[in-house]
Amino acid sequence: MRFDIITIFPRIFDSYFSESILARAQAKNLIDINVHDLRDYAEGAHRQVDDRPFGGGPGMVLKIEPIFKAVTALKKPKTKNQKPKLRTKNRKIRVILLSAKGKTFTQNDAKRLSKYKQIVFICGRYEGVDERVAKYIADEEISIGDYVLTGGELPAMIVIDSISRHIPNVIGKSESLTEESFTIYNKDSKIRYTEYPHYTRPEIFSPSGKIRWRAPKVLLSGNHAKIQEWRLKNAKIKKLTK
Repeated sequence: MRFDIITIFPRIFDSYFSESILARAQAKNLIDINVHDLRDYAEGAHRQVDDRPFGGGPGMVLKIEPIFKAVTALKKPKTKNQKPKLRTKNRKIRVILLSAKGKTFTQNDAKRLSKYKQIVFICGRYEGVDERVAKYIADEEISIGDYVLTGGELPAMIVIDSISRHIPNVIGKSESLTEESFTIYNKDSKIRYTEYPHYTRPEIFSPSGKIRWRAPKVLLSGNHAKIQEWRLKNAKIKKLTK
Protein backbone atom coordinates (compact mmCIF):
# COMPACT_ATOMS: atom_id res chain seq x y z
CA MET A 1 0.00 0.00 0.00
CA ARG A 2 1.24 3.47 -0.90
CA PHE A 3 0.84 6.55 1.30
CA ASP A 4 1.58 10.02 -0.12
CA ILE A 5 1.71 13.00 2.22
CA ILE A 6 1.54 16.60 0.98
CA THR A 7 2.96 19.03 3.55
CA ILE A 8 5.02 22.20 3.93
CA PHE A 9 7.11 20.58 6.68
CA PRO A 10 8.34 17.28 5.18
CA ARG A 11 11.07 16.61 7.78
CA ILE A 12 8.50 16.31 10.57
CA PHE A 13 7.85 12.70 9.53
CA ASP A 14 11.46 11.45 9.52
CA SER A 15 11.65 10.19 13.09
CA TYR A 16 8.28 8.48 13.49
CA PHE A 17 8.29 6.58 10.22
CA SER A 18 11.85 5.33 10.72
CA GLU A 19 11.13 3.41 13.92
CA SER A 20 9.35 0.27 15.11
CA ILE A 21 6.54 -1.47 13.22
CA LEU A 22 6.18 1.10 10.42
CA ALA A 23 9.90 1.00 9.70
CA ARG A 24 9.83 -2.80 9.46
CA ALA A 25 6.73 -2.70 7.26
CA GLN A 26 8.52 -0.38 4.85
CA ALA A 27 11.63 -2.56 4.84
CA LYS A 28 9.45 -5.54 3.90
CA ASN A 29 7.74 -3.50 1.13
CA LEU A 30 4.36 -3.95 2.80
CA ILE A 31 3.80 -0.18 2.83
CA ASP A 32 5.41 2.69 0.95
CA ILE A 33 5.40 6.12 2.61
CA ASN A 34 6.30 9.16 0.49
CA VAL A 35 6.44 12.74 1.76
CA HIS A 36 6.07 15.61 -0.72
CA ASP A 37 6.94 19.27 -0.10
CA LEU A 38 3.99 21.40 -1.22
CA ARG A 39 6.41 24.21 -2.09
CA ASP A 40 7.78 22.07 -4.92
CA TYR A 41 4.45 22.61 -6.67
CA ALA A 42 4.28 26.38 -6.06
CA GLU A 43 5.23 29.01 -8.61
CA GLY A 44 7.47 32.03 -8.24
CA ALA A 45 10.85 32.64 -6.65
CA HIS A 46 9.39 32.49 -3.14
CA ARG A 47 7.35 29.32 -3.79
CA GLN A 48 4.37 30.84 -1.98
CA VAL A 49 1.77 28.29 -0.85
CA ASP A 50 -0.49 30.53 1.26
CA ASP A 51 -2.26 33.88 1.05
CA ARG A 52 -4.59 36.16 3.01
CA PRO A 53 -8.21 35.03 3.38
CA PHE A 54 -10.89 36.69 1.28
CA GLY A 55 -13.16 38.80 3.46
CA GLY A 56 -10.39 39.55 5.93
CA GLY A 57 -9.60 37.91 9.22
CA PRO A 58 -6.53 36.53 10.99
CA GLY A 59 -4.06 33.99 9.67
CA MET A 60 -3.18 32.71 6.24
CA VAL A 61 -4.90 30.12 4.04
CA LEU A 62 -3.19 27.42 1.96
CA LYS A 63 -3.75 28.09 -1.74
CA ILE A 64 -5.58 25.69 -4.04
CA GLU A 65 -3.17 25.89 -7.01
CA PRO A 66 -0.15 24.06 -5.53
CA ILE A 67 -2.39 21.48 -3.84
CA PHE A 68 -4.17 20.83 -7.14
CA LYS A 69 -0.83 20.35 -8.93
CA ALA A 70 0.50 18.04 -6.21
CA VAL A 71 -2.57 15.80 -6.12
CA THR A 72 -2.78 15.71 -9.92
CA ALA A 73 0.86 14.65 -10.14
CA LEU A 74 0.41 11.92 -7.53
CA LYS A 75 -2.69 10.57 -9.30
CA LYS A 76 -1.04 10.77 -12.71
CA PRO A 77 -2.27 7.93 -14.96
CA LYS A 78 0.21 5.46 -16.39
CA THR A 79 -0.94 5.93 -19.99
CA LYS A 80 0.08 9.07 -21.87
CA ASN A 81 -3.28 9.77 -23.50
CA GLN A 82 -5.35 9.43 -20.33
CA LYS A 83 -5.98 12.65 -18.43
CA PRO A 84 -5.81 12.66 -14.61
CA LYS A 85 -9.18 13.01 -12.91
CA LEU A 86 -9.90 14.40 -9.47
CA ARG A 87 -12.78 13.21 -7.26
CA THR A 88 -13.19 10.03 -9.31
CA LYS A 89 -14.89 6.86 -8.06
CA ASN A 90 -11.57 5.02 -8.18
CA ARG A 91 -11.71 2.32 -5.54
CA LYS A 92 -7.93 2.06 -5.43
CA ILE A 93 -7.00 5.70 -4.71
CA ARG A 94 -8.33 7.94 -1.93
CA VAL A 95 -7.49 11.62 -1.33
CA ILE A 96 -7.93 12.74 2.28
CA LEU A 97 -7.84 16.28 3.62
CA LEU A 98 -6.86 16.38 7.30
CA SER A 99 -8.94 19.08 8.92
CA ALA A 100 -10.41 19.99 12.31
CA LYS A 101 -13.87 20.23 10.74
CA GLY A 102 -13.73 16.81 9.11
CA LYS A 103 -15.47 13.59 10.11
CA THR A 104 -13.97 12.05 13.26
CA PHE A 105 -11.65 9.14 12.41
CA THR A 106 -12.62 5.73 13.84
CA GLN A 107 -11.38 2.15 13.93
CA ASN A 108 -13.90 1.27 11.23
CA ASP A 109 -12.41 3.99 9.01
CA ALA A 110 -8.96 2.45 9.49
CA LYS A 111 -10.27 -0.92 8.30
CA ARG A 112 -12.13 0.64 5.38
CA LEU A 113 -9.17 2.67 4.18
CA SER A 114 -6.78 -0.28 4.45
CA LYS A 115 -8.46 -1.73 1.33
CA TYR A 116 -7.11 1.01 -0.93
CA LYS A 117 -3.90 0.77 -2.95
CA GLN A 118 -2.94 4.43 -2.51
CA ILE A 119 -3.98 7.19 -0.13
CA VAL A 120 -2.96 10.81 -0.62
CA PHE A 121 -3.02 13.01 2.51
CA ILE A 122 -3.27 16.79 2.36
CA CYS A 123 -1.94 18.37 5.57
CA GLY A 124 -3.55 21.68 6.42
CA ARG A 125 -1.69 24.52 8.16
CA TYR A 126 -2.20 28.05 9.44
CA GLU A 127 -5.83 29.23 9.34
CA GLY A 128 -6.82 26.38 7.05
CA VAL A 129 -7.05 25.29 3.43
CA ASP A 130 -8.98 26.89 0.59
CA GLU A 131 -12.42 25.28 0.83
CA ARG A 132 -12.33 24.35 -2.86
CA VAL A 133 -9.78 21.68 -1.94
CA ALA A 134 -12.38 19.94 0.24
CA LYS A 135 -15.14 20.55 -2.31
CA TYR A 136 -13.44 19.49 -5.53
CA ILE A 137 -10.15 17.68 -4.82
CA ALA A 138 -10.39 15.60 -1.62
CA ASP A 139 -12.57 12.50 -1.49
CA GLU A 140 -13.15 12.96 2.22
CA GLU A 141 -12.20 15.23 5.11
CA ILE A 142 -10.97 13.63 8.34
CA SER A 143 -10.40 14.92 11.87
CA ILE A 144 -8.77 12.96 14.70
CA GLY A 145 -10.76 14.68 17.43
CA ASP A 146 -12.66 17.72 18.62
CA TYR A 147 -9.64 19.94 19.13
CA VAL A 148 -7.35 22.08 17.00
CA LEU A 149 -3.72 21.33 16.13
CA THR A 150 -1.15 23.51 14.38
CA GLY A 151 -1.30 21.32 11.28
CA GLY A 152 -2.31 18.05 9.68
CA GLU A 153 1.05 16.33 10.04
CA LEU A 154 0.37 14.62 13.37
CA PRO A 155 -3.07 13.45 12.20
CA ALA A 156 -1.46 12.02 9.06
CA MET A 157 0.95 9.98 11.19
CA ILE A 158 -1.90 8.74 13.38
CA VAL A 159 -4.14 7.75 10.48
CA ILE A 160 -1.29 6.00 8.62
CA ASP A 161 -0.29 4.12 11.77
CA SER A 162 -3.87 2.97 12.37
CA ILE A 163 -4.48 1.95 8.74
CA SER A 164 -1.15 0.11 8.45
CA ARG A 165 -2.03 -2.23 11.30
CA HIS A 166 -4.81 -3.68 9.16
CA ILE A 167 -2.57 -4.41 6.18
CA PRO A 168 -1.66 -8.13 6.07
CA ASN A 169 1.65 -9.05 7.75
CA VAL A 170 2.34 -5.55 9.15
CA ILE A 171 1.42 -6.79 12.63
CA GLY A 172 3.45 -9.87 13.58
CA LYS A 173 0.50 -11.80 15.01
CA SER A 174 -2.80 -11.36 13.21
CA GLU A 175 -4.57 -12.49 16.41
CA SER A 176 -3.66 -9.10 17.89
CA LEU A 177 -6.31 -7.54 15.67
CA THR A 178 -9.17 -9.82 16.66
CA GLU A 179 -9.86 -8.45 20.15
CA GLU A 180 -8.95 -4.81 19.77
CA SER A 181 -10.66 -1.88 21.39
CA PHE A 182 -13.32 0.01 19.41
CA THR A 183 -14.10 -3.06 17.32
CA ILE A 184 -17.76 -3.58 16.43
CA TYR A 185 -18.37 -7.32 16.77
CA ASN A 186 -22.10 -7.46 16.24
CA LYS A 187 -23.05 -5.26 13.29
CA ASP A 188 -26.77 -5.93 13.69
CA SER A 189 -27.02 -4.77 17.30
CA LYS A 190 -24.14 -2.26 16.98
CA ILE A 191 -22.17 -3.49 19.98
CA ARG A 192 -18.74 -1.91 20.43
CA TYR A 193 -16.10 -3.73 22.40
CA THR A 194 -13.33 -2.04 24.42
CA GLU A 195 -10.55 -4.43 25.36
CA TYR A 196 -10.07 -6.01 28.78
CA PRO A 197 -7.13 -5.05 31.09
CA HIS A 198 -3.72 -6.68 30.59
CA TYR A 199 -1.17 -7.86 33.17
CA THR A 200 2.33 -9.36 33.00
CA ARG A 201 5.18 -10.34 35.35
CA PRO A 202 5.82 -9.85 38.19
CA GLU A 203 2.71 -11.33 39.77
CA ILE A 204 3.14 -9.06 42.80
CA PHE A 205 4.75 -5.63 42.65
CA SER A 206 5.65 -3.85 45.91
CA PRO A 207 6.58 -0.16 45.53
CA SER A 208 7.11 -0.23 49.31
CA GLY A 209 7.12 -2.88 52.00
CA LYS A 210 3.51 -2.32 53.01
CA ILE A 211 2.02 -2.05 49.53
CA ARG A 212 1.43 -5.07 47.32
CA TRP A 213 -0.11 -4.67 43.90
CA ARG A 214 -1.21 -8.10 42.69
CA ALA A 215 -2.24 -9.31 39.25
CA PRO A 216 -5.61 -11.13 39.26
CA LYS A 217 -5.12 -14.73 40.36
CA VAL A 218 -7.50 -16.08 37.74
CA LEU A 219 -5.07 -15.07 34.98
CA LEU A 220 -2.44 -17.39 36.46
CA SER A 221 -4.87 -20.26 37.07
CA GLY A 222 -4.45 -21.97 33.71
CA ASN A 223 -8.23 -22.34 33.51
CA HIS A 224 -8.94 -20.90 30.07
CA ALA A 225 -12.70 -20.88 30.53
CA LYS A 226 -12.39 -18.85 33.73
CA ILE A 227 -9.83 -16.53 32.11
CA GLN A 228 -12.16 -15.87 29.17
CA GLU A 229 -15.05 -15.26 31.58
CA TRP A 230 -12.92 -12.73 33.51
CA ARG A 231 -11.87 -10.96 30.32
CA LEU A 232 -15.44 -10.60 29.07
CA LYS A 233 -16.56 -9.37 32.47
CA ASN A 234 -13.83 -6.72 32.57
CA ALA A 235 -14.16 -5.58 28.95
CA LYS A 236 -16.34 -2.57 28.26
CA ILE A 237 -19.24 -3.32 25.95
CA LYS A 238 -21.19 -0.35 24.65
CA LYS A 239 -24.36 -0.34 22.59
CA LEU A 240 -24.07 2.34 19.95
CA THR A 241 -26.96 4.72 19.46
CA LYS A 242 -26.37 5.19 15.72
